Amino acid sequence: MTCGSTPNVWLDFLARYAEDPTLFVREVLGGDPYPDQMELLEAYGRRERRIAKRTGHGVGKTTTDAWILVHHAVCRFPQKSVCTAPTSKQLFDALYAETVTWFRRLPRAIQDLFEIKSESIELREASTESFISFRTSSPEKPEALAGVHSEWVLLIADEASGIPEAIYEAAVGSMSGHNACTILTGNPVRTSGLFFDVFNKPEMAASWVRLHTTCEGHPNVTPDFMEQVKNTYGEGSNAYRVRVLGEFPLSEANALIPFDLVESAKGRDVKPLPVRPIWGVDVGLSHDASAIAKRQGNVLLEPTEEFKADEDPMRVVAWVKAHWDRTLPSDRPQDINIDSIGMGVGVTWRLMELGLPARTVNVSESAAMNEQFMRLRDELGWKAREWFQKRDCNLCGDDKLAEELVRPTYQPTALGKVKVEGKRETMKRTKKPSPNRGDAFWYTFASEAVTASGQPAEPMSRKEPLKRVILGIV
Repeated sequence: MTCGSTPNVWLDFLARYAEDPTLFVREVLGGDPYPDQMELLEAYGRRERRIAKRTGHGVGKTTTDAWILVHHAVCRFPQKSVCTAPTSKQLFDALYAETVTWFRRLPRAIQDLFEIKSESIELREASTESFISFRTSSPEKPEALAGVHSEWVLLIADEASGIPEAIYEAAVGSMSGHNACTILTGNPVRTSGLFFDVFNKPEMAASWVRLHTTCEGHPNVTPDFMEQVKNTYGEGSNAYRVRVLGEFPLSEANALIPFDLVESAKGRDVKPLPVRPIWGVDVGLSHDASAIAKRQGNVLLEPTEEFKADEDPMRVVAWVKAHWDRTLPSDRPQDINIDSIGMGVGVTWRLMELGLPARTVNVSESAAMNEQFMRLRDELGWKAREWFQKRDCNLCGDDKLAEELVRPTYQPTALGKVKVEGKRETMKRTKKPSPNRGDAFWYTFASEAVTASGQPAEPMSRKEPLKRVILGIV
């Protein structure tokens, strides 16, 4: 590899920067690394074979990964760098975009040696010998980090906690060379898997350089962010541990849906199953808000939404009807499951009169399909738990719903049945308001129970049908 017609200049360049990536970032890219970023750069510069770094949010881990990729591509030859992440958004909107930004900070003479493509960055004169490849990881395609062989190999896993184990197992062969390096970075979301094991199993300490960065006191993180997480979730919460402290979540005793399952599902790359959507509606009592959740098989179609009706059930009817009207007929739900407590019955009947597939759900009844549970509410909560346990679901980045779903606990009864913590008990213990979004989400799992109850698909005749003149509702 040469630089113009003066190879001695290139040799001088390599002599100065090849073994000092921090100096490369400062003098060639014009970056200003924080001390924790320098830790990672220096470990990579020492040619450590395995490096892992757990962090809070916003400390610049993706930028550090991008600096290392640029340095490896420019200062190593032949080299193959492969990057992966659990979602295409994280991989391409974050790591790929950041890497391209820093490539364009290179001197023009060096920039021109490379071609930036949609999923790779290649050395023009040796595109098969020297490149950076960006490959999304999934259980169905575990070969993202497999089959990488070169004199210099670099494997980077961003948001490493969410990457399936099959990806790491397939990558073992790529680390066979003398100059191979694996770097794992990310927020410590899961309490299982390679990323967790690296930091928690003593036998891993000898083979991994383990780094940790908290948001507290970090110059790249505003105090407002930390205060917001603290006020929303609590300083002792798992959300604060993961997002601010960069610590793995604690296993909460008898948590119905563990934090790591919910957090991992926020942005997972999965396609909705070819089934009709189901909507769940929680009708608020008194001054409490109502909420709606829309789920299509393994995917929450959009973030849950709340609405305050000020104790007027017909306003809830109008709100749900508006959601129905703006949904394409082909995307409309097969069921709209609504809790029957309080105003829910009236809302359901009016929606049925308007031709919507509304169904009432009485969560205080006995379990509909499984005698393992005390009540239908317990059964629905457990169905939600199983939905997350499959690890093939997407929660559409809904932070507010996620926070409510991790609150309830469960316990076995003396009769050997499962009892989920009551809503009021959860509210008292957590000092949090009513989980309206969480309840609406649970109701999306109630269609089997509604069918089993024999509830009619059309409204039954009544002596006093619910009538109210509302703009836009016939």
